[in-house]
Amino acid sequence: MQEFTRKTFLPFSLPGIDEKDISGVIEVLKSGWITTGPKCDAFEKAFAAYVGAPHACALTSATAGMHLVLLALGLKPGDEVITSSMTWVSTVNMIELCGARPVFVDIDRSTLMITADRIAPLISKRTRAMVPVHYAGAPADMDPIRELAKKHNIVLIEDAAHAAGTEYKGQRVGKTGLSIFSFHPIKNMTTGEGGMVVSEDQELVDRVRRLKFHGLAKDAWQRYSRKGSVVMEVTEPGFKYNLTDIQASLGLTQLEKLDRFNERRKELVAIYDELFKSVEEVRPIGRPAYPHKHTHHLYIVQVDIDRAGMSRDEFVDQLKARNIGVGIHFRAAHLHEYYAKQGRYPRGSLPETERASDRIMSLPLFPGMTANDVRDVVLAIKDVVRAGRTP
Repeated sequence: MQEFTRKTFLPFSLPGIDEKDISGVIEVLKSGWITTGPKCDAFEKAFAAYVGAPHACALTSATAGMHLVLLALGLKPGDEVITSSMTWVSTVNMIELCGARPVFVDIDRSTLMITADRIAPLISKRTRAMVPVHYAGAPADMDPIRELAKKHNIVLIEDAAHAAGTEYKGQRVGKTGLSIFSFHPIKNMTTGEGGMVVSEDQELVDRVRRLKFHGLAKDAWQRYSRKGSVVMEVTEPGFKYNLTDIQASLGLTQLEKLDRFNERRKELVAIYDELFKSVEEVRPIGRPAYPHKHTHHLYIVQVDIDRAGMSRDEFVDQLKARNIGVGIHFRAAHLHEYYAKQGRYPRGSLPETERASDRIMSLPLFPGMTANDVRDVVLAIKDVVRAGRTP
């Protein structure tokens, strides 16, 4: 019998929007310039400064960023891109849509990230790029991965969708190399929807900037501002992936709060960690042993399906029945219908990835939560476990 009750639904995530965010957006709406303009330019510069990167380009999403980066690399049919299947499928989709072939690496059982020793055997003459995924707010172990990329002359693209503010060995993710960030509403900071490509390579970022807006050499702000020229010049075919000033305004005020948001996440995670010491059936995933700063984008646990006496999906349904929201990050990409039917990665080919895919769930975690909310989540989990033991 269900014993735990919570009167209101606790969502898996909520963005931290305050009056300053709202006022900034209203200011843009009143300004008359709401598409890509001065706010977007300021946001790019502010985010680049935050991570320590010399160049940045804002886009409609991290997916758009991945698409344009891969296009800028000139991928062609037969090329291979090594990445993780434990990621949102958009990364894999972009590889496919650019005509290349994703090559999946199995993950570490504890951290659920790919490692250099697992990548190395999969490198071939066709390998053009590697896309390690910084997962749940923790960084991948980049030093050995960078050494591999340098040794084999392979482009390294860091999937930093979960890593705004994350640090690896004292350095913020995005400071070096090429990284792609996401500002989706569930992320540690948001622009509603949006993404950012940051890189040391100015030529690459300049090309991404052209490709994001029809291949024009200048964006609208450069054309229509007082000092701009209205003459348009398409230098190559492009897309419509430009971030608006409405979104960029939100990004600027959110960025100001990012470190505070991340600290609050850390406090909530400490409560989770303490409470889970008494729960054997559900355990948090591991955290890297190397020096890093975790920003706790997600609080991911794995259900011990044997001890719990139910599948992860059943466990999720039981939590929702108790007014606890849950996410899944992620169902392994190679198990989705489109990729499964290709037959390159049948079930059993990536055992650690598949094991995690069947067991993980993301629990509520966002700055607006209270300590009592965290306790409610764990009480609900204990109640599900107790109910599962009842004949």
